[in-house]
Amino acid sequence: MLRKIFGPKKDEVTGEWKSINEEELYSLYFSQNIFQVIKSRRIGWVGLVARMGDRRSACRVLLGRPEGKRPLGGPRHR
Repeated sequence: MLRKIFGPKKDEVTGEWKSINEEELYSLYFSQNIFQVIKSRRIGWVGLVARMGDRRSACRVLLGRPEGKRPLGGPRHR
């Protein structure tokens, strides 16, 4: 789960993206406040959704203006 939170790391020499190994992961985890990292990622996601068009469903849900009705009944059988 921590790899998902911190994301990949860019190698400074080659410029390639790589996954974080265990030692780097633990050093990041204990050096930073995990709550601050999660909050900053959430704020970044909200900014991304806010820049989306008004027709996108994620933006409509964020603004609290969903349109239309849900279909009645359960899911369709396939």
